[in-house]
Amino acid sequence: MQTRLSTEERQAEIVAAALKLARDISPVSITTSDIAAAIGVSQGAVFKHFPTKDAIWLAAMQWVRERLLLKLYEAARAEATALEGLEAVFRAHVAFVIAHPGAPRIIFHELQQPADSPVKQEVRALLQAYRQLLLGLFQAGVKNGQLPAKLDQEAAATLFVGIVQGLVMQSMLTGKPAAMKAQADSVFALYLRGIRAAP
Repeated sequence: MQTRLSTEERQAEIVAAALKLARDISPVSITTSDIAAAIGVSQGAVFKHFPTKDAIWLAAMQWVRERLLLKLYEAARAEATALEGLEAVFRAHVAFVIAHPGAPRIIFHELQQPADSPVKQEVRALLQAYRQLLLGLFQAGVKNGQLPAKLDQEAAATLFVGIVQGLVMQSMLTGKPAAMKAQADSVFALYLRGIRAAP
């Protein structure tokens, strides 16, 4: 007997199922029938809570944006210095992807689409907030002397996000998200050496 859940609980369950399916299946191939089967309800029950499949992906991306940013900001605030904060943010992002490997697949799929969409706007909002967090840490690092005054902070933010994305892409190719953790230390050490040595 299927447990009766509140609207919010059922929506959360549908979003979680979509993210879990995206770990192994391209988002474009996932159907509402797949999602319904994953949680043991009818396809009609899914549509009772979300009018379209796009609405499910939008809710999933909103979930990713909110949870990832929460983890990143918590990681940054927990550290005493800017550089420790940067490393904590890096590790928190890697840990999030390992825990939710479907999330980057949704993001990369959406970014390949030529048209703008509400989901793409969520991705954009995530990246903008992420950059603001990084820029705040760079500014603090410059202020306390941990980073050089001439550091190109915009470039450093782009590179930071890029190295995480590079690790994610490699993990997607191998199908082993947890492998990111093994490479994370050495990759971040190289990054840190680079921004510290900025001319």
